[in-house]
Amino acid sequence: MNGKVLVAGLALFLLYAAVAEGMSLSRMASELRCQCISTHAKFIPPRSIQNVKLTQSGPHCQNVEIITTLKDGREVCLDPNAPWVKMIIKAILDKAQANVETMF
Repeated sequence: MNGKVLVAGLALFLLYAAVAEGMSLSRMASELRCQCISTHAKFIPPRSIQNVKLTQSGPHCQNVEIITTLKDGREVCLDPNAPWVKMIIKAILDKAQANVETMF
């Protein structure tokens, strides 16, 4: 009887360990991949944009990713090579640089 309880407890522990490890691996895998499957190159008026997130290339993804949140809540991946996207990113970076310079 004692042996069966020990085996059952060990089996339960191993099952828990396997599930916990699988959960952490799947969470890690979702963070270590590109978020943009396709990109949008057509012009989006700046007044429609609520937020812009720039992710540099790295071990998670070989592409530079620019993800914008529109005022209607949709998220759109922008083509970093589109001329209008380059102008918006430059304007954002210039504004951020000006804000940093005024702080010091």
